[in-house]
Amino acid sequence: MAEAMGLRERKKQQTAMRIYRTAIALFAEKGFDAVSVQEIADAAEVSKMTVFNYFGTKEDLVFRPMEEHFSDAARAVRERAPGESAVEAVRRQFLEMIESRDPSVGLHAEPFARRIRQVIMATPVLKERAYVASERGARELADVLTAETGDPTLALIAAATLNVTRTALVEEHHRRIDAGESVDQVAADAAERARHAFGLVEKGLKGYAVKA
Repeated sequence: MAEAMGLRERKKQQTAMRIYRTAIALFAEKGFDAVSVQEIADAAEVSKMTVFNYFGTKEDLVFRPMEEHFSDAARAVRERAPGESAVEAVRRQFLEMIESRDPSVGLHAEPFARRIRQVIMATPVLKERAYVASERGARELADVLTAETGDPTLALIAAATLNVTRTALVEEHHRRIDAGESVDQVAADAAERARHAFGLVEKGLKGYAVKA
């Protein structure tokens, strides 16, 4: 029974990934607005209903697999060890993602990851959703800090600062690669730049939200 369930889950994941990659390829080729869900379904060799079963909306075809990353900073702070500050937790997580070349920080060499960003940046409705998702992630982080410190104003300031620092670093990675640098070149000094950026934040937030 367990093996059957495992096989079913793997097949579902494979189907979802096939739909996802097919959709991104079509969006990149023709533009998000010019591609219908039926066209995606036909290209992925599934029914239109199957597409909606896996991805609730057309926008979800872009965002569903990546949206969890907007909560990364909140997750880092929520799960940090005693004695670790909020800044230290977000910095540590970001450095780990640089080391692993996580696609969400713009350092994955596989072209597919960069194609997703290109689709988003070329589509106003997707850019708006990315902004809203980022703001929701900052608010989630603020809620975590508020629960710990009891000060919602300072929590929101700290969360916004940490969120924009992460965003600025990721955008710098993309900007340099778009300008012609290789992923390896950008990754070579990414950790140093991140340490410097979070160091600047830490000077202003030093001693804030150190876990007891």
